[in-house]
Amino acid sequence: MTTNPSSSWNSADYTTTGAFVAEHGAAVLELLNPQSDERILDVGCGDGALTLKITEAGADVLAFDASPELLATASERGLDTHLGSASNMEFNAEFDAVFSNAVLHWVLDAEGAAQSMFNALKPGGRLAVEFGGFGNIAAVSTALRATLIKHGYQDLPDDHYFPSAEQYARLLESVGFVGVEAKVIPRPTFLEAGMEAWLRTFRNGLLERLEVPQDQYELIFNETADLLKPALFDPATGWWADYVRIRVSARKPTVD
Repeated sequence: MTTNPSSSWNSADYTTTGAFVAEHGAAVLELLNPQSDERILDVGCGDGALTLKITEAGADVLAFDASPELLATASERGLDTHLGSASNMEFNAEFDAVFSNAVLHWVLDAEGAAQSMFNALKPGGRLAVEFGGFGNIAAVSTALRATLIKHGYQDLPDDHYFPSAEQYARLLESVGFVGVEAKVIPRPTFLEAGMEAWLRTFRNGLLERLEVPQDQYELIFNETADLLKPALFDPATGWWADYVRIRVSARKPTVD
């Protein structure tokens, strides 16, 4: 199974610190507009919090993710789960819709994921996805990279896919999608648990990949937060992340 080596998750941290991920999924869930008679694939379901909302519409949903830890939590929620990589799914014309929220920026083989999602749809099926777009967490990434370089980690991977709306629309069209609508949406996001907790949850995997000793994690995250404080900390409200999202809808052509 091909996965991003920087994608590593602690289910408890994700469910608490990352709870905002599902909370901010309302717009793309509305774009999906699930119906009671549909079979829907949730690509990158995480802990299943948002998947449950799709099932509440009466749809039959398959919760798909590359993380065994997060899928275990999704299974505990009573969801039908499947372990695998979004870039090489083996579904063939099985779903009325494919849904994904806050996941596809982790999938470095974007073409493979686009083709897999296209293949998974029945003719006439639709796609509704949202993930990190061009400029997402630019400040956070710059500060973390500066801190890691300071501590001697020079060879830093490009471990996210943050396309522009035009780039992603072209990619979807190249694998066969039609009616593609894509837009980039700046969305500063409040971090209730703080920046250090966000880094621990979402960037822990990068430090694992770089083989940073675990006793240095907190030091690196704290120093990163110190660099970010002038830009992303509001004394009146707290920490914010410089999120930029890309929201996309498309469909698979019907058979003539």
